[in-house]
Amino acid sequence: MATPETVEVQTRRHQMFPVLNAADAARVRRFGTVRHYARGSCLFRAGEPGPGLYLVLAGAVAVTQRDGLGRVTPVAVQGPGQFLAEVGTLSGQPALVDGHADEDVEAILVPPDQLRALIVAEADLGERLVRALILRRVALIDAGASGPVLLGPPESADVVRLQNFLRRNGQPYHVVDASTDADAATLLQQYGEAGLLVACPNGAVLVNPSEEALARCIGMVDTAEHTELFDVVVVGAGPAGLATAVYAASEGLRVVVLDCRSYGGQAGASARIENYLGFPTGISGGALAGRAYVQAQKFGAEMMIPAKAASLDCSGAHTGAGLRVGLADGRQLRARTVVVASGARYRRPRVPRLAEFEGRGVWYWASAIEARICAQQEVALVGGGNSAGQAAVFLAQHAALVNILVRGPSLAASMSRYLIDRIEAAPNIVLRPHTELVHLHGEPDTGLEGATWRDARTGGEHDCPARNLFLFVGAEPEADWLQGCGVAVDHHGFVQTGDAAMAKGALETSVPGVFAVGDVRSGSVKRVGGAIGEGAAAVAQIHAHLAQVPTAA
Repeated sequence: MATPETVEVQTRRHQMFPVLNAADAARVRRFGTVRHYARGSCLFRAGEPGPGLYLVLAGAVAVTQRDGLGRVTPVAVQGPGQFLAEVGTLSGQPALVDGHADEDVEAILVPPDQLRALIVAEADLGERLVRALILRRVALIDAGASGPVLLGPPESADVVRLQNFLRRNGQPYHVVDASTDADAATLLQQYGEAGLLVACPNGAVLVNPSEEALARCIGMVDTAEHTELFDVVVVGAGPAGLATAVYAASEGLRVVVLDCRSYGGQAGASARIENYLGFPTGISGGALAGRAYVQAQKFGAEMMIPAKAASLDCSGAHTGAGLRVGLADGRQLRARTVVVASGARYRRPRVPRLAEFEGRGVWYWASAIEARICAQQEVALVGGGNSAGQAAVFLAQHAALVNILVRGPSLAASMSRYLIDRIEAAPNIVLRPHTELVHLHGEPDTGLEGATWRDARTGGEHDCPARNLFLFVGAEPEADWLQGCGVAVDHHGFVQTGDAAMAKGALETSVPGVFAVGDVRSGSVKRVGGAIGEGAAAVAQIHAHLAQVPTAA
């Protein structure tokens, strides 16, 4: 079945591969240098850092996809007036495709920093370039013929885990089932019947890797020692953090954004957001976050994903010496200000054996991957907020029956009316009020096989054969990394700002120069629109703080 992204690529191919005229080429030339390549030369190679955007002046370049198994698929041949780049080129990420000169080539090479300058300085040309870069990445993801190859059972917990990581970070990949592919079966045998292998584009093979190990293998991880002083370090790349990055970077501040998982936060996993201003037909959380991610890079914000903030040193906050964000890998980032946008995580209800089935039938999000797994099955979902409602409506398009379990009498107190109406209209969604989850059934090796819930009014219990359970229960702040810094929090651990923290600005914390936005902030409205508004509003308060504090040495 064609996805909306597939349809978009098919109907916008002319925007994906535009031909620039001589006047456009002259504008590009100001930001790059003319290079010459002999027939057969390699301009860029999958898995290696991309040198930048190439605008072909003469000759032709063949673009091919090469996956981790060495399989090559033609993509396009680019001639005079056409350019070679995709959205990762903005930040110098490793190339996802190979490019070879089909004949002698003359081209303008625009490195990543100059490409960002070009896009900002030449607005109309920049718009065409950015649209093409985004569509090309979407096409690569949709084709599934480049990036790492996951070899293993498609529905195994580890394959699903890595699929979610790659998809949430906008990375192309594909899955090969060793039971139907002879090459994959042979490779698995060479590694002693490993349950999961990952073949990276650079030829490396990983055995059941962690997300961090996979990120290193495909070149996502920034390993450089950052000794420079950032104006703003944003911790968390959800809607609030990305909004701060876009507005701060667009106003000339030096910004770096960290996130330990992926961009988009919880909102990035939403199938469809319909109450965000300007999108009357709705937009997926992944699409909204992906656009903001590219937009922040367009203005020069640096992205470090995945990179985990482990500590915050505030000892220099009152002296003008600045702040230091410690990373889990031991590096430190120096900052004049820090924006805490690390969000919140869904609570784990107190249900016996819950941890045994996480990633094996118990999920804290509902993406297309999980929807495919539970097709035509009965599933259960716990939670009564908007995220739960969006997930239920999305899953109802795939599952045979969706049970919504809530402790209260209805959804009215915690969910938007449009979602309640949609749930009530869906014939395969059943709301079960006054109900709590009490038992899980199955074995960790084979996954969840069912669940039991209890009606608090009658005490009666019901066994459900749901092999997939989705949890959207409350939220706990991701603020442990702030301990020892003196940032005030409320009795639930959410970061206090404004009057509650005796701070000057409404979004400033009890530590000068440290701001909090989005779900991690005490009193936030826990909506995408609110998070984006806070992220944007924080920038004005950052400017006010920077104007009063001398630059740290």
